[in-house]
Amino acid sequence: MNIKLRLTAMSFLQFFVWGAWLITIGTYCFNAKGWTGAQFGAIFSTLALSSLFMPAITGIIADKWINAERLYGILHILYGVVLLFVPQVNDPGTLYYVIFLAMIFYMPTISLSNSISYNILKNNNFDIVKVFPPIRVWGTIGFIVAMWITNLSGSKANANQFIIAAVIAIGLGIYSFTLPKCPPQKSISKDASILEMLGLKAFKLFGNIKMALFFIFAMFLGGALQLTNMYGDSFLNDFSLIPQYANSFVVKYSTIIMSISQISETLFILTIPFFLKRFGIKKVMLFSMVAWVLRFGLFAYGNPSPEWFWMIIVSCIVYGMAFDFFNISGSLFVETTTDPSIRSSAQGLFMMMTNGFGAYLGSKVSGFVIDKYFTSTVGKDWHGIWLSFALYALIVAILFALFFKHKHDPKAVENFSH
Repeated sequence: MNIKLRLTAMSFLQFFVWGAWLITIGTYCFNAKGWTGAQFGAIFSTLALSSLFMPAITGIIADKWINAERLYGILHILYGVVLLFVPQVNDPGTLYYVIFLAMIFYMPTISLSNSISYNILKNNNFDIVKVFPPIRVWGTIGFIVAMWITNLSGSKANANQFIIAAVIAIGLGIYSFTLPKCPPQKSISKDASILEMLGLKAFKLFGNIKMALFFIFAMFLGGALQLTNMYGDSFLNDFSLIPQYANSFVVKYSTIIMSISQISETLFILTIPFFLKRFGIKKVMLFSMVAWVLRFGLFAYGNPSPEWFWMIIVSCIVYGMAFDFFNISGSLFVETTTDPSIRSSAQGLFMMMTNGFGAYLGSKVSGFVIDKYFTSTVGKDWHGIWLSFALYALIVAILFALFFKHKHDPKAVENFSH
């Protein structure tokens, strides 16, 4: 098998082992276990907590002591082994620690998989800019395929979703040992400070008002990034409680419908260069925020009936713009406005604010709000839940438009795309 195919297989499996349960864990916790929003919010927040420290720590280990592909393999095997314990867990407190441990092993593999691909492609004289994106797209396809398998195998409301992920993760871990060697780069000097080693030097950017505002808004929007991953499948599945929708296509194939969101991602990525060049970074980020308002608002009013089903579908399509436009344009903003000496750290800080602090707050606060204001003996008021999320996204969008100042520079965009 040639190098590109081997890396494509790695990318496919990398996200398959996450997609098998990430979208359906809400259905498992709410519908199968009957746990509260706060309990589920705490469990889901482990993704964000592990993102705060593990990528930096494993980056140091791969830079100084151990081959990246070996570390990657070990982490996936440990991730798979931990997931095998999920079927034995019957209380949310224990599942919190099990999923937290699984995420400690899994989350750093996302950045490691990129590093391994870059390293191997460079060593084989490939043009990374040209060759890597098509390889990475197969990661999203792997995520989608896993969602479909979980749904079609009847695993979305039981622990089999974790078994599927576990078996494939252990297989991926073993497979990674066969990849070309990626030895430590020794890029961190012996005299480097703890701040440098953990990539935290970029925190000094908070001394600049414009950068501080950007990172604060990144955190606020990060609070919205995982909400539909958390609650979307459970929301669609809950239409089973309404007699006329109990056997509807939406209920039976909720996870497959949710996968339209990931399909949309792959398509919207291709439109980003046009939008950035035409409208500039600030407007593209604003488009993302407005798309989040639509994403939540359409869910609030959609249902499986023929008249309103289109709202659910359009919400899933809009997700691609909502998710991609902020992540890519935000990364571009960091790339074009920070000093080269701290650029990597600044990118890490951007991810920390969105997928770390922001996602953690979003998980915890949303669970609390759903329990306190939108849960009764009858069930969850999904209309109210999605409207409150839409209102939150709208407030963030308005404040961003008013307070964040950035002048569009077409040359910076052009340089970045090259």
